[in-house]
Amino acid sequence: MDIEELSGAGDRQIIEAYGGGGFRISKQVWTGSVLVFVDRTLGWPLRCAEDIDVEDLVRATAVEPPLEIILLGCGAALTALPLPLRGRLGNAGPVIDAMETGAACRTFNVLAAEDRRVAAALLALD
Repeated sequence: MDIEELSGAGDRQIIEAYGGGGFRISKQVWTGSVLVFVDRTLGWPLRCAEDIDVEDLVRATAVEPPLEIILLGCGAALTALPLPLRGRLGNAGPVIDAMETGAACRTFNVLAAEDRRVAAALLALD
């Protein structure tokens, strides 16, 4: 099982590792996909980018104060998101930035460390 190790510190959620079908976030192991906020992590029942519905994603990440950015980790490689999804990304509210899951994990840690209002919706890597 390949696990990519990341580092971080503080009282916020830190994505410490990813791969092997899950994540280690602030010393807790999660199997499958997750939604990561600065203050908590939730399971996310999606397995592939084609299952993503932007309205559901925005509802699931609706918090106060509102998020600035939602990082969308699409798996091992950024693949073309379905056309209807791409069309709705710009109209969803917060900026939604799609990238591969590893990049989304690293970017989340940096933005959270900068006290940005960020969440990451991460598809697990096998």
